[in-house]
Amino acid sequence: MAAATATTLNIGIVNKTTSSTVYAYVTGTALDNNNALFLLQADGKTPYYPTSPSNTQTPLSKNCSIKLGAPGSTTTVTIPHLAGARIWFCIGEELTFLLNPGPALVEPSVTNNSDPSIKKRWDFAEFTFNSTEIYANITYVDFVSIPIALDLVNTSGVSTHVSGMDQNGLNTTAKDGKGWSSLIVKASDGSNLRALAPNDGIIMNNSLFSGYYDSYVNAVYSKYATDTLKVDTQSSYGVLNGKVSNNVLTVGSETFNKPSTADIFSNSTGPFANPSGSAQRNVIIPRLAAAFNRSTFLVDTQTPAASTSSYYTNAITNHYARIVHAANLDKKGYSWPYDDVAPTGGADQSGAVYGAPKTFTVTVGGNGATASKKKKNGGS
Repeated sequence: MAAATATTLNIGIVNKTTSSTVYAYVTGTALDNNNALFLLQADGKTPYYPTSPSNTQTPLSKNCSIKLGAPGSTTTVTIPHLAGARIWFCIGEELTFLLNPGPALVEPSVTNNSDPSIKKRWDFAEFTFNSTEIYANITYVDFVSIPIALDLVNTSGVSTHVSGMDQNGLNTTAKDGKGWSSLIVKASDGSNLRALAPNDGIIMNNSLFSGYYDSYVNAVYSKYATDTLKVDTQSSYGVLNGKVSNNVLTVGSETFNKPSTADIFSNSTGPFANPSGSAQRNVIIPRLAAAFNRSTFLVDTQTPAASTSSYYTNAITNHYARIVHAANLDKKGYSWPYDDVAPTGGADQSGAVYGAPKTFTVTVGGNGATASKKKKNGGS
């Protein structure tokens, strides 16, 4: 059977910032080259497959800073099939990538104060491009900084547009209350540099949001001691019943102790861990995480909750996610690890585009961003 995609893909990168000094980077795992670590060189077309260095924190041996053109211009880069890939952007300065033995890529970090890029204005989108399709999303799981938009035209001519934020989107996320203002990181000039996701905020300050979800969790466990929770696994397990006994929630054959606030924001610790690798637990966890982050347990006894209008309406909720979605022009964006959970047939929340690509465009900066994009003649 012939592959649905070519072996390479041209990506149009549009500079919609107000700066003529914007750098892009492409990183990932090369699917057609034994899953080798991949970076794209500065010309936007030559692959760089680093070899394992003998020391940690070794500089790259190739220049991988792709200089974008002036505001309004499009720069085209060419990539092979990649998994776990990112398109990174940095305004005004170059980002620093390093290598550890392996080779393993040392990526810029927003939670390591000694990282050379910690004070720079940068962000990224995530994607996988394989023999079947491209799947890409704008991610806010770690932080919010530079607006990014995605446009895909598939081989049937169908266009999908994810708008991202406008150029002032970051400033709208700077909300106060219950420690949320502590997530805002300032640049040296006093402007907002980024807003950290709660999980990263806790990494920087482990007392942040301590006990925040406790009263909500107690109310949920009290409710389902008498009511029955319906967990639609959207898999072969079907809809599983959930019930609380002795402060333990049992769903199907799996049990879940009360999660802490940090568990809810990470979605991978405490009751959201799966050390046994249980397949049933793997499909339950995202749906419980969704109901906690969106705070829908008390208004809908099924998860995923049927109506998006119930999301984030409780006073105790993931306000970072609420604000991020509100700041995006189409209300879409991957703001926590399972933000792609949706009821069957329900609206996507995650800001993803996918399909066999005819054209794929990534726009950075948010200047002139719109919630929808008109389809051009010819479907491109």
